[in-house]
Amino acid sequence: MNHRTRPASITTRRPRPSAIVARSAAALGAAALLALAAPLAASAHVHVEPGQADAGSYATLTFKVPNESATAGTVGVVVDLPTDTPFTSVSYQPTPGWTTEVTTSTLPEPVELDGTTITEAPTQVTWTAEGDTQIAPGQFQQFVVSAGAVPDTGSIALPTHQRYSDGTVVDWADATPDSGEEPEHPAPTLYVNDAPPTDDHAGHSSDDDDATTAGVSTSGDSASGSGDGTVGPLSIGLGIGGLALGALALVVSVVALTRRPRATASGAAGRGGVDA
Repeated sequence: MNHRTRPASITTRRPRPSAIVARSAAALGAAALLALAAPLAASAHVHVEPGQADAGSYATLTFKVPNESATAGTVGVVVDLPTDTPFTSVSYQPTPGWTTEVTTSTLPEPVELDGTTITEAPTQVTWTAEGDTQIAPGQFQQFVVSAGAVPDTGSIALPTHQRYSDGTVVDWADATPDSGEEPEHPAPTLYVNDAPPTDDHAGHSSDDDDATTAGVSTSGDSASGSGDGTVGPLSIGLGIGGLALGALALVVSVVALTRRPRATASGAAGRGGVDA
């Protein structure tokens, strides 16, 4: 008498539709968060840190310059110093890969400071990239000067001009209106007797700024947004791309899970014959 075992049959359950929807929604949600995060991360301005100093002091001022182009590098930075309330002394901290020049000029009008008539003062600081050095897309650089004595005034605007490798120049020179609404290209501002605004783009540092470090590169393909308070074209592209990836993940997940065939494992668990 022969005893034979039948092939075993194993059937896998299809995932429930609710599970499919949940997984797909999670993928789409993650992509949406990525899309929203890209524009937010891109928003930045050229500004000075710290944004406030005491009158009569010698302040160490750091100009934080993010790259605002998706295709060109920053190769030059020029800061205009005040002529109506001038600094009497300005020195700079060397920046690797950059040359620095402090320009002293005759003031439009003589200025009386502590009983002394000032006719000349530092009026401009210029940083120029050497060789292939540049602030690449997605990077920023810090430029440091020591300036004093800080004039006894309300606030000091420090217009900054950012030059790109494609010849574009962005002038960060807009004054903040009385309404307090942020202009398109606000000038870095050092507050002395006036209280700085609460908006951390107006010229003083924020917690996020303190948590970052400077980067210099000779080349770069990183993404960058428009740091003038608007969202740059590359950031918009990243956002749209994130949503598109999420939508694609949703379609692929639904199709793959709903069309999955029943899995059947068949085969003889064992064959054998026993003669009675």
